[in-house]
Amino acid sequence: MTLRLEHDGAVAIVTLDRPDRRNAFTMAMRGEIATLFDNLAQDDGVRAVVLTGAGGHFCSGADTGEMGAADSAAFLKRMRALHRMIRAIAATPKPVIAAVDGVCVGAGWSLALACDLILASPNASFAQLFGRIGYAPDAGAIWQLARLVGPMRAKEIVYSGRTLDADEALQLGLILSIEAERPIRDAAIELATRIAQGPPVAQAMSKQLFEATTLSFDQFLDREFMVQPLLATTADHREGLAAARDKRAPNFIGR
Repeated sequence: MTLRLEHDGAVAIVTLDRPDRRNAFTMAMRGEIATLFDNLAQDDGVRAVVLTGAGGHFCSGADTGEMGAADSAAFLKRMRALHRMIRAIAATPKPVIAAVDGVCVGAGWSLALACDLILASPNASFAQLFGRIGYAPDAGAIWQLARLVGPMRAKEIVYSGRTLDADEALQLGLILSIEAERPIRDAAIELATRIAQGPPVAQAMSKQLFEATTLSFDQFLDREFMVQPLLATTADHREGLAAARDKRAPNFIGR
């Protein structure tokens, strides 16, 4: 098995499981990851997802053994599969947390960037190494990096191909926190469990609004104007108000 799915309550844990290749993903894994996240998106029993890697590393990107000479049709097939995988992660309506240990490079970094939150261990390292093989970063990495750290710093990271350690990634706002006191997987599951206690519909709508922040301010307000009236009709909204009045913890049901 190159992909492992486990459940801890309402949290799904997806593990890339090719430790001998630092969890580099194959062509087949692209489809498997996309299908898995599509299924998790439809699973009402799952309220948050943790994405991590086995063997002390997150992901070293695409398996270079499958690269090399290829006709244009084969190359485009690989790109479509890559984009389907990244879109499936980014479009998942549930919050997704990347738990990064060790190597997180190339398209492996793009996997993490497609998640909502990134936690890292002290020995995590990040890099875009595409220049070494005559490629530009793919899987949306340039768009994500420019949005997170600004175009100039993103260009420096990409053009230099240098490695960022966890401390620098935290300083630049590329990760949420460094978890030094416990295994990164445990820290991510704990955070996901807390998030999973929130209102699923409101979280899904909030995720859509975060994606809309690239719109103009007026366009964003129009999007917000569509979302809030929908949320006002949900059972979770009524439960949240009742819990606030009763001074108790809400019990959200995702409707």
